[in-house]
Amino acid sequence: MRVAIIGVTGAVGREMLSDLEDSKIKDIQIGFFASQRSAGEMLTFRGKSFEVKAYQLNELKGFDVCLMSAGGAFSKQNGKAISDLGVTVIDNSSAWRMTESVPLVVPEVNAATLKSLPKGSIIANPNCSTIQMVVALKPLLDAFGLEEVHVATYQSVSGTGQKGIKELANQVESSFKFSEPKTLVYAQPIAFNILPAIDVLDDRGHCFEEEKMVRETRKVFSLPNLVILATTVRVPVYHCHGEAVSVKLSRKVSRTEAIAVMSSFAGLTMHLENDHGSFPTPRTIAGDRGVHVARVRTPIDQEVSQWLQFWVVADNLKKGAATNAVQILEALS
Repeated sequence: MRVAIIGVTGAVGREMLSDLEDSKIKDIQIGFFASQRSAGEMLTFRGKSFEVKAYQLNELKGFDVCLMSAGGAFSKQNGKAISDLGVTVIDNSSAWRMTESVPLVVPEVNAATLKSLPKGSIIANPNCSTIQMVVALKPLLDAFGLEEVHVATYQSVSGTGQKGIKELANQVESSFKFSEPKTLVYAQPIAFNILPAIDVLDDRGHCFEEEKMVRETRKVFSLPNLVILATTVRVPVYHCHGEAVSVKLSRKVSRTEAIAVMSSFAGLTMHLENDHGSFPTPRTIAGDRGVHVARVRTPIDQEVSQWLQFWVVADNLKKGAATNAVQILEALS
């Protein structure tokens, strides 16, 4: 299989390369592409060194699949032209997610949408915060049905890219030097702070990150009328997103029933210890490719309920981006 990675020198691109190193697909030929400023950089794959080339459309001829993580503007401008070459595009940006003809895929949830896709299709990776949530919700949906989803996110600065990581690091350093932190990326300081909205705000008070979670979840589940309330928050953490999720199921369940169903789902790692030292956190699961769930519970004083609460955390650069894209590639192979 010939696989091109566009944006290979970026944070997600490097994680894609790392995941491909360990992929079950053994015979892979990689093409390394990025912007002109990264051309000439050398990267290693399975023990061999390769030179990064500046992206040019004609260089993509002959590839089977293109993993693309070069931003929404690039994807919108170039994705269709690449697919017209007969190259299947797996895009990590938001450019194609809500295009009706483009499947929005999380393999553990809706891999069936990949069946019989023609060569040269475009496939979209959902938003990082959406991916981890739908993996956690899928077994509950299948077993009990979903009526409402309420989620509050705790999203790391790596969701903004290297510039977000750099801003947090610089502001932490400034704080310890008792100097005023400079804000270049976020509207307010992120160090030792919490920012209650992510991305552009609309005139009704919703931010774009919340809209993405709502609309993408509905599309992935093929539930256009599912009620979803989302609050997305940026926190001073370098990697991984946490989410506090509350769901209203279609029937009453016990905590034991819910845990049994979630524990049997291949895409989840369950943490059943009721112990502060054992809960999955961004610090403990950074670099992990899975989705981790803890604190599954029904409301206080209710042994059985339609409502269920839990905590979910995943690495936004891994399962929230690169790993999901590589899993789609593996499902196509």
